[in-house]
Amino acid sequence: MNETPVSPTSSRSPESPESSVNETLAVDGDRTVLRMERRLGHPPEKVWRAVTDPAHLAQWFPARVEADLRAGGRISFDPGGGHPPTDGVITEFDPPRVIAYTWGDALLRWEARPDGAGTLLILTHTFADRFGAASFAAGWRTCTGMLIQALDGGLVRAPGRAEGLHEELVAKFGLDEGTSEDVAGGWRVRFERQLVRPAERVWAELHPGTAPTPGEAVPAGFTVPGVTPGAVTEVHAPDLLEYGWQHGGRPAGTVRWELAPGTGHGARLVVTQTGPRDLPGARDEALAAWRTRVGDLAKRLLDTAS
Repeated sequence: MNETPVSPTSSRSPESPESSVNETLAVDGDRTVLRMERRLGHPPEKVWRAVTDPAHLAQWFPARVEADLRAGGRISFDPGGGHPPTDGVITEFDPPRVIAYTWGDALLRWEARPDGAGTLLILTHTFADRFGAASFAAGWRTCTGMLIQALDGGLVRAPGRAEGLHEELVAKFGLDEGTSEDVAGGWRVRFERQLVRPAERVWAELHPGTAPTPGEAVPAGFTVPGVTPGAVTEVHAPDLLEYGWQHGGRPAGTVRWELAPGTGHGARLVVTQTGPRDLPGARDEALAAWRTRVGDLAKRLLDTAS
């Protein structure tokens, strides 16, 4: 998931007092738009310096920044932590109000709008990976919390973990809902979910024993009530497990679990189930069952140590 900035997907949250903050998510064609509004008790000119001056950005932004501050100017990001530096372009520059720039395939736009004696800071983050939205929002909540500490002139402290915030945002944005669609010969139910633990930890939660081999029974952790499993057809622990399912004693379709690198420090889970057109009721039952199953897994991972 490298089409969006790496570092804002922090799993940590600010320890400074919360200001008024609100996040919304929208779709613009094949892009997702995260909008965050945060009220700050400092004038726009001071906030502007904090969001544009590399020396100020170093206190709270998730990468070291160098910038030619003008429309069309180059901007570079060095996240550290083994992530390669990347370049972007400043697409909008209207001091002391708006700066926008590209970072990878993402677009970030910061607006410092006067709000009484303070500032309404508006971040608009446009990106391709919809299911990374909760990670991005939690990361930006973290970063702007550190920004508040910097503006207040106090110590900018390393934040604590915030997987709980991530899961709250998953629900808020509706990222826990699956999809159901017609495909050739039948239907497919699909769930994609960013998790807060890496693939190895997720696999161990699903099946703590030795990985099965093709032809063996499906471990219970990969099943749901109402879907009768056949035998495992493909397995590559901890990344993939596929099996056939049956209805009335005959093959009906496949169930496939996939785990890949995701945003932040967790794995990206994709679960799909296919079925025949003559079992439309099974389609609705599968959608409900997998929603519960994936939600329960995310909760258990949240409740366990990393």
